[in-house]
This record gives sequence, structure tokens and C-alpha cells, in this order.
Amino acid sequence: MIWSKMKQQLESFISPALAGRVEYRASSYRYRADKAGHCYLSVDKKEIFSMSEANAEIRWFKTEQEIKNDPDIQIPVSVDDIEAVRTSMKGNVPEERLAVIARDRKIADYAKEMLAAQAALSKSDFNAAANTFMSLSIEECLDSKDILLNVFALIDRRLGKKRILGMEEKMKLKHPAVQYFYELRRSTL
Repeated sequence: MIWSKMKQQLESFISPALAGRVEYRASSYRYRADKAGHCYLSVDKKEIFSMSEANAEIRWFKTEQEIKNDPDIQIPVSVDDIEAVRTSMKGNVPEERLAVIARDRKIADYAKEMLAAQAALSKSDFNAAANTFMSLSIEECLDSKDILLNVFALIDRRLGKKRILGMEEKMKLKHPAVQYFYELRRSTL
């Protein structure tokens, strides 16, 4: 979906109390290969939650290398993990390499989870989360581990006052960006 259409749909879900205060912004440069896209949410014209593709892959690789090189981090590899590698490789890998490949895959997944938790998200993550948000219920978005889905749900007009007030304890366990948007929404009640 093109950005203007997606932005229009997302903004139609914004709570009336936050309309005009919360904005979705994006920029990308079509003809410059070295210039990646940038996407952010702004509140009162201030950039609050930013997603940029420029360094996301580099940060993911660095995090993955740090995990691999840190002797204190132990990533256990189960028999199921090794079996999953064996089936995906269709048996073309020597037995002694299966555990190494399985460990590398788990480290890559762990690095992605760490970056997502640190909100090192890209514009493509924003687009994917926006499309997912439009097809899920508010409950599913609030229960999700995805930071963006939580934020979209918190500023949604379908989220009522009673439910907002009832989830204070649950919000203490969420990412700081999610907590910020929760407090913003509570301040409008």
C-alpha cells in the first residue's frame, strides 16, 4: 500500500482527543540509493518514536557479533533445533556442523529480538506493523509483543476510557515508548 493511503487510514483511527496532536510522518528518497527511508510518530510537532532503515541492518549485525563473541552469553541448542536445521538443509550438511548452524540461527533471532526491544525499527517494520494493525482487533494489538502495534492500539479511538484506566499495571511492563503513549492517552481522559 502506498504511504499516503496508509497514513490516511491510520489517522482515521486516532482518538479525537489526540487528533491534530499525533501525526505519522515518513520520508524516503526514491532516486538516491544511499539514502534510506525514515519514519516517525510525532506528538505536538516533536519527533517521539523514530524508525530509520539507515543503520538497522548494521546494528543488527553488530549485536549478533557481540553475542557470538561474548563468552558469558550461553545460547543452548536443543535436539529439536538441530533437527530443524537438518530438515531445512535436506541432509546436505555434515553432522558436526548442524549444531553450529543451529546456534548461529538462534543468535540471529536473539539479536533481532534485542533490537526490536530497543526500538531499532525500520520503515519497512512500520509498514508491516501498520498493515497488521488494520487487520487485528484492539485486544490482539495490546497483547502483542510488537511495540508499534501497542502504540497504534493505545492511540486508537476504539479504545475506551474504562479499558485505558484498567491496564495501568500491564503498561508498566511495556517498552518506554509504549508507556509514553499510554500516559499521553491517559492525560486526554
